[in-house]
Amino acid sequence: MGGPFHNLRHPRRCYVVCAIPRSGSNLLTDGLHATRQAGRPKQFFLEKLTTPNEVFGFKLMSWYLDDFLSRLRETRAFGDAETVDLKLLQNAFPRLKFVHVFRRNKLRQALSTARALQTGLWKVQKGKTIQREPQFDAELIEQCLKEGQRQEKAWECFFQRIGVNPFRVEYEKLCQDYEGTIRAVLDFLRISLPRRTRIGPPVTVRQADDISRAWEERFVAERSAALLQT
Repeated sequence: MGGPFHNLRHPRRCYVVCAIPRSGSNLLTDGLHATRQAGRPKQFFLEKLTTPNEVFGFKLMSWYLDDFLSRLRETRAFGDAETVDLKLLQNAFPRLKFVHVFRRNKLRQALSTARALQTGLWKVQKGKTIQREPQFDAELIEQCLKEGQRQEKAWECFFQRIGVNPFRVEYEKLCQDYEGTIRAVLDFLRISLPRRTRIGPPVTVRQADDISRAWEERFVAERSAALLQT
């Protein structure tokens, strides 16, 4: 393989987690990684990220999807300018399956994005500190809401174009039933766990707290007031 893919040996099975910022992708991929049977689904393409059972997973964000496909083509190892996107991906990643993680509550996702942009903390874990205290910014939240909708639409257009119906993982259900959701993804990927294997609690801490709730109430109230004045 060439470029960023030259260190990746051909695994037996592959999958990609399709996401946008603050959709729950870290929560999902950390859980899959913790099973030690589903690769180490990160945004890297290294041989060491394939688990001993020859499963390789990776994560893609919609905002760099086109660039990713272009770089695959540039290697000339998986196709050329005439190769359709799905075939290109399948040539690069054997038996590729698609998992789409999304968030039902788009406003809370936008609030989370706006907060992460200010704090610099995109993955909340114990011991991590913020760069600065976040401040309520209705304009920034609105921008994040629109950008999130645009990025989700990009994924839907991509799935439609390549003719793929991905396995859908709803963030809210992932939070509600973490182990059950992880096991459902593994079933879709046809990955078996050793008997009596338990899936532990997530290492990623949910960002939602009193600040998030206060921001949500204020944003909804201000937006409602603005609509009444028009």
